[in-house]
Amino acid sequence: MTTIYRLATADDAEQLLDLTLRAYAPIRELGIHFAAATADLALVQKNIHNNACYVLEEAGRIRATVSLRMPWGPQPGPFGLPHIWWFAVDPDIGKKGVGSALLTWVEESIVRDTLKAPAVSLGTADKHPWLSAMYERRGYVRAGEVDLGRGHTTIFFRKELHTPLP
Repeated sequence: MTTIYRLATADDAEQLLDLTLRAYAPIRELGIHFAAATADLALVQKNIHNNACYVLEEAGRIRATVSLRMPWGPQPGPFGLPHIWWFAVDPDIGKKGVGSALLTWVEESIVRDTLKAPAVSLGTADKHPWLSAMYERRGYVRAGEVDLGRGHTTIFFRKELHTPLP
């Protein structure tokens, strides 16, 4: 099966909304207030328009998505770096490494090799039972926290990206 990594387009919005709502069902059950967890079509379209929204596609179906908010965009991250946001993996495919593959591709091919950024950031809720540990296993380091008024403390992480020498 061929895997395609690409930027999302406006034509992907309905498929991304379906994927996101299914992927974020556990977040809603935990009572964590992530924007993606209660997204509607307008918010998905806004995300595609305002951010670099990437997808991993297999056999014509979007299996995972992750967006980058840029320091110069309307909703920059906390450190003047590309900021990972809105990460979702199709819950129907199980734990097959699809999400990890997309994150690695965005970290390396986009953030490090294309944007030439020295690092990337992301944030997650302190109340989420396993996301912080997952990001730490991927090399992210806690870099701060803030209460954004959403009923939880947001923990910010940063990952240094080292460009390999030729």
